[in-house]
Amino acid sequence: MLRSPLDASGPAAGGDASLPSWDLSDLYKGPEDAALSADLARTEEQARAFQERLSGKLAGLSGDALAAALREYEAIEEVLGRVMSFAQLLFAGDAQNAENGRFYQTMQERVTGISSHLVFFTLELNHIAEATLEEKLKASPALARFRPWLRDLRVWLPHQLSDEMERLLHEKEVTGRAAWNRLFDETMANMTVTVSGEELSVSAALNKLSDSDRDVRAAAAKGVSEAFGSRIRLFSLITNTLVKDKEVMDKWRNHPRPGSSRNRANMVEDEVVDALVTAVRESFPRLSHRYYSMKAKWLGLEKLMHWDRNAPLPRDADSTIPWPQAVQQVRAAYAGFSPEMEKLAAPFFDKPWIDAALRPGKSGGAFAHPTVPSAHPYLLLNYHGKARDVMTLAHELGHGVHQRLAAEQGYLMSSTPLTLAETASVFGEMLTFRALLDAETDPAKRRLLLAGKVEDMLNTVVRQIAFYRFETLVHDERRHGELSAERIGEIWMQVQTESLGPIFDFTPDYACYWAYIPHFVHSPFYVYAYAFGDCLVNALYGVYRDGSVPDFEGKYMAMLKAGGTLRHKELLAPFGLDASRPDFWKRGLDVISGFIDELEQTS
Repeated sequence: MLRSPLDASGPAAGGDASLPSWDLSDLYKGPEDAALSADLARTEEQARAFQERLSGKLAGLSGDALAAALREYEAIEEVLGRVMSFAQLLFAGDAQNAENGRFYQTMQERVTGISSHLVFFTLELNHIAEATLEEKLKASPALARFRPWLRDLRVWLPHQLSDEMERLLHEKEVTGRAAWNRLFDETMANMTVTVSGEELSVSAALNKLSDSDRDVRAAAAKGVSEAFGSRIRLFSLITNTLVKDKEVMDKWRNHPRPGSSRNRANMVEDEVVDALVTAVRESFPRLSHRYYSMKAKWLGLEKLMHWDRNAPLPRDADSTIPWPQAVQQVRAAYAGFSPEMEKLAAPFFDKPWIDAALRPGKSGGAFAHPTVPSAHPYLLLNYHGKARDVMTLAHELGHGVHQRLAAEQGYLMSSTPLTLAETASVFGEMLTFRALLDAETDPAKRRLLLAGKVEDMLNTVVRQIAFYRFETLVHDERRHGELSAERIGEIWMQVQTESLGPIFDFTPDYACYWAYIPHFVHSPFYVYAYAFGDCLVNALYGVYRDGSVPDFEGKYMAMLKAGGTLRHKELLAPFGLDASRPDFWKRGLDVISGFIDELEQTS
């Protein structure tokens, strides 16, 4: 729980005492913790010795000796991962605090300096001839354990630069992309939005776009537009710089198009992502266009304004759900599927692993940070007590459970590609939704639950693919020169109109809303992973509900435990699913369409 940059324990200041805040002391007690200083000093010495002892010699090592080197490399990387996890979480808890920003930057620079001694290792591993490496793998069971990691490492061989250039790029990261990311984060954290004379954080202002009072929503939209519009040149500069930076890197690394490096990192083919995007865009009319036309009728409106997209439906009490009730609902849903999964979820609530409190300077949105296998994940939420916040808790808890299960693979192989990282989170949401829906007997309340789920799915699938489309168009056009803020806004309005449909009217000031999406800055082309995960889970959950796969629970838990050791085809095979099949994405989208069909029948 964050109180000051020098104290990582104790209750969070300025927040609701009924909401949990995390305690980061399982990582370090604070920035001045002697253990942190000792870890940095020790790993720096180990990294230097590692380089001096092994640089230029990997090809000549036996399989067992290479396995020992890999274990040593993994141990050093895990300590550095612990340091950066602590710095990132401290900064996320209060980015307004200048000391947190200074500490975060200092740790980035220190860790980058230490890890520069390790850059040779992965580069040199990739230079080992395939046949030679295969001989070592067959001769050494200890090395064979790392086969999945070596497989994924060698995927990058065609895009690898010279050793000297790779080291230069690694060391310059802290003054390049990372510095622009920090500028974005600190700008967002220090922003306030004026809504009807009240100064609010960006997160609180965006939350008011879900208010039951249309005038409040309109005022919030106006405040958000003014806040981001007044800073749009800065956000445009950040975007133009990062997009150009990516173009330069893609050119040097021979990536055919802007999204290819993300797809390669996700271990998914460009063609599979293209099939997903095409399927979703072709389904806009039967999904978002159809649903929002119904919503306009329910709200008694001829047209929807952009601030009506997340408006509560009529007869929705829009009541606040207390945190303990949200916890009970999510834990019960998890336990209903798997007692083992609920047992893995329990420590997040029994221990201070969740920060749900609302306070100035805290990172907006929500995330699950895996930290390192020798510790545990932490969850960040901004809990406003809405039904969507309950689903967000279920979502991030799914990540946390997944990360705990995958931790047994070790630091190098526990990380899951983004396309599969969203599986457990979206599955957790679906479990929670289904449990609530199945328990509800009132037809009107069931319709509200169903409509809420449809809106969440549209936000996850349609909206994220629209984001992906926006990024694609911006990155493609940026190759011909810097984009003005006005042009970026035009692209934003184009994709919003296409995805949400003719029922919406967009005021001109909505053109700046792209600026608050952090994924565009931190993780270019990340966003399609949400749609990938949602459609995948729709298909997966269908298999679970129809009972066609024996021991579904056991197979599902094994999939999560695999971490990054298996690709999507291998992970989905036990369930009879294949994301490369043309009908796979339609199957997932049909679930959303089916929910909308049901809503039409009850209207």
